[in-house]
Parts: sequence; structure tokens; C-alpha cells
Amino acid sequence: MEPIVTRMTPADWETVRRILEDGIATGHASFDTEVPDWDAWNRSHLEVCRLVARVEGVIAGWAALSPVSSRCVHSGVAEVSVYVGSGFRRRGIGRALMAELIDASEHEGIWTLQGGVFPENAASIALQKAFGFREVGRQERLGKLNGVWRDVVLMERRSRAVGTLWQSG
Repeated sequence: MEPIVTRMTPADWETVRRILEDGIATGHASFDTEVPDWDAWNRSHLEVCRLVARVEGVIAGWAALSPVSSRCVHSGVAEVSVYVGSGFRRRGIGRALMAELIDASEHEGIWTLQGGVFPENAASIALQKAFGFREVGRQERLGKLNGVWRDVVLMERRSRAVGTLWQSG
């Protein structure tokens, strides 16, 4: 069954939190080792572009954007988070979320999407590349996770609809 992608609401938080916890447990999704509470998560993500994907009424994954800077010059640049529940992976949930996230971000005037991905997370890198992200660099030994130095692959997608030379404003 095809996922249905809708706007995330605060009522979705408990399931979103569990999916995030699943991702953290893999050791390849985040430097975080614990899930933040709702207030901390809510403050660190843009109010717009928060999505959930449902399969037969069950939240199977979520996507959201975080600002990369508080400077106004970077108001159109955001970091991508896409998480798919462990029982729903390899079923097109990530693709559905990314497609909607890109559309929603462009509707909100965001011209650059960024991703920081552990190189071991081949599925996330492949998903981003499938949607026009390109690898722009690699930060070696950026930080330690559970005592192990980890690299981060930097990915970037520039909108063809927002922030272009031929667009006015």
C-alpha cells in the first residue's frame, strides 16, 4: 500500500519519538544517543515542513527540517531529517517523505537542503542522491559516538525553483 504523507501534528509526537529512538539505536542515524523531549525537538525544527507518512493509518516514518543558522541570510537553507520505522524500511516510505519534503520546502522559499550523513548509512545517501543531492564534502572525525570517531558526509540539494537567477525577488 502506498504511504499517505500529511503534516505532522503534536499528537504524532509519541510515534515520531519512537521512530527517532529506533534510528538512534542503529548507531548510523545521529550523534544523539537519546531522544529529546517534545519541547526541545519542537524548538530545534522549523514549524513548517514537518511530515509523517502513514501506511494503513499507522505512522511509518517522518521528515522535518532544521535551520542551519539563525542569520537571516541563511533563512532559505535547512537541514533534512528523514526517519523510517524499522518495520517499514525498503517500502518507499523515505522516497514519499523526501518528495513531499522537497515540495513543501520550495513552497516555503527554501532554496538549499543539506544533509549530514554517516558514510555507513548507505540507504540515506542513496535516498538523497535519488532526489538530486550531491556530495559536497566529508568531515573526518567530526565527533565521537559511543567512544568511536565518526566521519560525516555532507550532502546538498539546490532548488531549481527557488533562489534561481531567473526568479524575481
